[in-house]
Amino acid sequence: MNDVATPAAPGRTWPDEGLTRIPYWVYTDEALRRQEQQRLYQGETWNYLCLEADLAQTGDYVSTFVGETPVVAVRAEDGELYAFENRCAHRGALIALENAGRTDQFTCVYHAWSYDLQGTLKGVAFEQGVAGKGGMPPGFDKPAHSPRKLRVATTCGLVFGSFSDDVPDLEDYIGEAVLGRIRRILGKGEIEVLGRFTQKLPNNWKLYFENVKDSYHASLLHLFLTTFDVNRLTQKGGLIVSEDGGNHVSYSMVIPDERHGSEYRDQGIRSENQDYTLHDTSFLQGTDEIGDGITLQILSVFPGFVLGQVWNSFVVRQVLPKGVDETELHWTYFGFREDTPEQRTARLKQLNLVGPAGLVSMEDGCVGGFVQRGIATAEDERAVVQMGGDATSSSDTRATEASVRGFWKAYRRHMGL
Repeated sequence: MNDVATPAAPGRTWPDEGLTRIPYWVYTDEALRRQEQQRLYQGETWNYLCLEADLAQTGDYVSTFVGETPVVAVRAEDGELYAFENRCAHRGALIALENAGRTDQFTCVYHAWSYDLQGTLKGVAFEQGVAGKGGMPPGFDKPAHSPRKLRVATTCGLVFGSFSDDVPDLEDYIGEAVLGRIRRILGKGEIEVLGRFTQKLPNNWKLYFENVKDSYHASLLHLFLTTFDVNRLTQKGGLIVSEDGGNHVSYSMVIPDERHGSEYRDQGIRSENQDYTLHDTSFLQGTDEIGDGITLQILSVFPGFVLGQVWNSFVVRQVLPKGVDETELHWTYFGFREDTPEQRTARLKQLNLVGPAGLVSMEDGCVGGFVQRGIATAEDERAVVQMGGDATSSSDTRATEASVRGFWKAYRRHMGL
């Protein structure tokens, strides 16, 4: 359990208005950042590690992070998945240096201490010394000197890890309503990775995770989405927020030949600009491959997992803090083994909508930096998050900030704020 008796941010007080006001010090306070590592990432949360497809064979491993803690996820000889801290028990050096690979053991390059695929220390170079001199003390317990191990759980081909023994089972943690929307996409077949990117953001990780949950902003910030009718607040859609607030889904549908009103034009919103046209209209000729009419779905699991669908493009995003004002996004685009050549072509075309060089996500990458720069001397001020009232519940409109408030509901509970 978290030590909530110790203030996470000494001297800081959350505004009396509750979840409708976000104090700007939460994005700039260095002491709070250190507390997040303990209370969130090493606390009662599940953190996305990789796809099961990344660990298909014995010895396949991925080097990743839980918060700022380096970890290794690996498939061992018994066929099970394991995860452990990527830190040698001897002097603390990284055990695995590559981002991914296949091995039959891990050996630290510093002093050659070696670990099996479950992360248990098995070998100490010159453990008995040389010519009867030196070496480790008799009875040195190698397994007791292994790096910290994580609980590992999978669902729908996703691998999550947790440092906590008290966190609920993964599927209970996600909740059935959100889990059903994960199955909606990942239940289609066997995942095939199409590509990966890493994107660096000049802002606190919470600004990006809020952005993901902010269904209100998408058709206002992203000119492409609105102008080409990919996403408008006036389209049919809704919002699902888990009971604890931490997990969410927003979704919308493009109805063929639907006539739009003049809401954006009447308000002079720049994101509708009919001067723009597409040279290749096949870019947005998607198919309803799931059969429910949903053309856009963004889903998050607290504190750092995102699953996105825009038409026929699917992507997993992993949100990783790298400092109080630096964040790293790991993007993994995927399709399915059963895809036809036409489906694969559509996915590859439409993935240009998202990702660091995409038509949409580069704007999300910028706007977090705009906020971080804008609040540089405003720690005592606060953001207003009141669109749709003060609730954190599901709704049939996306003109609400309910899922952003839900994020802060979960964050404050974990952090004791």
